[in-house]
Amino acid sequence: MLLERFAAAMVSVLAAPEPTPAVGVPNPGPTPIPGLAPVADMFLSWGKWTLLVGGVLGMFICGGMMILGRRNRSSTAVDGATGIPWVLGGLTLGSIGAAVVGVVLQ
Repeated sequence: MLLERFAAAMVSVLAAPEPTPAVGVPNPGPTPIPGLAPVADMFLSWGKWTLLVGGVLGMFICGGMMILGRRNRSSTAVDGATGIPWVLGGLTLGSIGAAVVGVVLQ
């Protein structure tokens, strides 16, 4: 008896129509706040400049550690060499950041 009720309930659930998505869901494009676009561009350009300076400085530091650690301090040279992929990874992420955000938000 209980099994028959369960089977009837399952048939009614499986026979129910699937919900359809709403038609015409609004999806407006991004629009800047009036008067704030130049300020946002200024902050983004400052961030890019800071990223470039940090990347060059990071490469200099990694190279210096490799030079100084060549004799009798091999762990310093290894630390400098292992820092290079991190610097390059940060620069890569910073340079493609706008493209990635643009693709994700499309």
